[in-house]
Order: sequence, then structure tokens, then C-alpha cells
Amino acid sequence: MQVFLTGYSWHDNTPAGSAISHPVVHRRAGGSGTYADPITVAVGHTRVGRGDVLDFAAGTRFYVPSLRRYLVVEDTCGDGPRPQDRPCHDLSTAPSGARAWLDVWLDGRSVPAATATACARRLTGLRPVIMRPRADYPVGPGRGILQGGTCVSGYPDQVPG
Repeated sequence: MQVFLTGYSWHDNTPAGSAISHPVVHRRAGGSGTYADPITVAVGHTRVGRGDVLDFAAGTRFYVPSLRRYLVVEDTCGDGPRPQDRPCHDLSTAPSGARAWLDVWLDGRSVPAATATACARRLTGLRPVIMRPRADYPVGPGRGILQGGTCVSGYPDQVPG
């Protein structure tokens, strides 16, 4: 499946470092990127009464070959009374061919906001992902995506066989 992948960091949350909306694996956004400890991803949603309906159910896992990381839906992207009109749900501002928008947690609390923003820009784009992946795909070294100021991305977009 092709998705528009973007990144959000500790600096982007309101307030910075705030809790996630639909915790499954973590209490706050996080994760190393392994199958057992996937990285939090935010997805679009629609407000329904006092609740919301996520574009993908909380707990849905993805694997992103270009990051060599597993992700898990635990947060929402877009706010206000009509988040369904925001980019994470309304794909009209995403590249042609995007079937969904995934906003992946970068962390970044220990780096300047500009470093986190640069990492988010680097990984932003139309990417193949595997929804409900097997647990045996390769995972790159280290923890997370933004490691000590270095953005982990750039692996081939090729889906493992």
C-alpha cells in the first residue's frame, strides 16, 4: 500500500511531549521500531459526537521498508471540530496515489526543533508500507527514527520478500 509518510516530533505536540490519544503499546508516543516495540504513528480521524473514528483502528501495525521500522496506530493527526477536513484525513494535499496518511513519531526532545523538522522533511513522501506485517522483517540498528541528531531513513523502498 502506498501512503504519504510525514513525521511529528516532541516539539510538534500541543503541549510539547503531551500524551497520545489512543495508547495501545505506549503511554506516550515512543517505540524503538521493532515488532514488539513499534513506533507510535498518528492517523487521520473523524469526529463523531464526543468521540472520534480513526482511519485505522488503534493497534494497527505497519512496516515501512525505507525506515526498516514497525509502526503502531496510537495517536490522531488533525484537530478542531472537523479533523476530517484536515490533511491527515483529507488526502487532497497528499501526492497522487496515496491511499492513507501516516504521521510517524520522531521523538526529538533532546535535539533542537530545527533538527527534528529537518528529519521530518527527509522522510516525507509517498512510501510503500505493509499493513498488518509479519514479525520477521529486518529492523535497522538503534532505537527510533531520530537518533542523537541523526535521522534514520533512506533504506530502499523495496518491500521485503
